[in-house]
Parts: sequence; C-alpha cells; structure tokens
Amino acid sequence: MKALSLHVTGVVQGVGFRPFVYNLARSLGLAGSVHNASDGVYCTVEGDDAAVDTFALALRDEAPPMAVVDEVVAEAVEPRGLTGFVIEESEARSGAMTLVSPDIATCPACTAEAADPSDRRHRYPFINCTNCGPRFTVIDDVPYDRPATSMAEFPMCPECAAEYADPADRRFHAQPDACFVCGPRLYLDALSPECGGLDPDWSWSPEREPAPRPHRDRDAERTRSDAIVDAAARLLREGRVVAVKGLGGYQLACDATNETAVTTLRERKRR
Repeated sequence: MKALSLHVTGVVQGVGFRPFVYNLARSLGLAGSVHNASDGVYCTVEGDDAAVDTFALALRDEAPPMAVVDEVVAEAVEPRGLTGFVIEESEARSGAMTLVSPDIATCPACTAEAADPSDRRHRYPFINCTNCGPRFTVIDDVPYDRPATSMAEFPMCPECAAEYADPADRRFHAQPDACFVCGPRLYLDALSPECGGLDPDWSWSPEREPAPRPHRDRDAERTRSDAIVDAAARLLREGRVVAVKGLGGYQLACDATNETAVTTLRERKRR
C-alpha cells in the first residue's frame, strides 16, 4: 500500500483536468480525491504501489490535450484507508494564482452534435464541452469553477446538470455547460433604421436577461435562434456590416464580394 499527495501546476484548470484525474484514478483502482485551488490542482491517491506510480506518471504523460503541465510535485504520505475517489470542493488561497486556459475553438464532437437534427443542442450557437468553449473570457477568479465565471447566472437545466455530474460524460465538470433551455441566447440589434424586418424582441436589454436566467422552451429558443441567424445572413447579403460579438470581442463582417459593403467597412475603420 502506497499513498501520494500531488500538486500539479500549469494550465490545468478549464481543460478537463479534474475529470481526467478522477477517471484515471478509478481506472487504476485507487482511492483519494482531487480539487482545484488558486495555485493549481491537488490530488491524493492511495492503493497498490505500482498503480500509484503509474498514476503519478500519467498526470503528465496522459494529460488532456489542452492541458499544459509545468510541474508535478509528489510527496509520500501515510495511507489513510480511503475508499472511492471524489472531486472535492475547490479551495481559494489568498495571494495564490494559476494559469487559466485560453478560449478553445469548438471541438469535432460538439460540431457533430450541433449538426445533428436529433441532438438537443442542434444548431445551439454556444455549444461547448470539457474540451472546448469559453474559458479566459468568462472567468472572474480562480479556482476555475462555474460560480467564479459569468456562467454563474445561468443555472443548469436537469439534463445539463446530469451531464455535469456523470463521470462517463464528455461534459463531466464542464463549467460552461449549457443548452437552449438554460444557456446564453442570441440577440440582434439594429443600429440603423435602414435595417428593417427585425423583431424588436431580438434586441438586447438588461430587462430581458434577469439574474438568475430563467429556463426556456427548447423548441421556441431554437426557432428564435435560427431566425436571428437567418436575419443576420440577410443583412450581409444586402450589403450591411454586422458586428458579431464573440468570446474575446467583436468581429466585423460583410460580404467580401460586395464592393460597396467593403468600402463602407473600410471607411468606418478609417482604412
């Protein structure tokens, strides 16, 4: 019987590291715990000597694809006869800081779900999972947990909450987990009176986004979202300039084949 206390530093929050540690320990038959802290990830494992050694090496060698492990500090401790492996509450440490993952482009699995008409997130604009989605631009503080991000105001629906709690699910402990029912939604504001045909209810206002955000009907939200995307595409075809608010700021879009639209955009940017 062997036991180790390990401290992992680097980009190890917001990249699925705790779920990785959880499943790794379980696969090796080890007991213990893992938690985020303001200065990295801490875990304790105990069990068969060879399994504990394998675990310690795998923290670096088999880490999630978006993780960057700078250092793994292991300390031998006395076994305590632990049973099972758990993800514990995060620990805030005064004056300590850790690296935070950048925002991650939509992964192939989420892209496939968004394109699948039978999936509940079919065409959901803000689809994400443990391997992709917003990180740096939604975080308010470390340790990285949903209450310390802008997603704190979006209570998960039962289906998202079930994914979040399921070790076998790709969204196990995915902090930005959301869907049409419980997540962020699209808005489309017309800054020019010439942009006609837009539903006034599509315009953003604080009154339309109370905190906590209410859960909404999935089918109605998908219909609304599709209509907004179609309207934005129509505006582009008409030669308008559309500012698309992304994770890190605005992207200014126009029809690159429309000389008038391109000229308008260049004039507005003084180029």
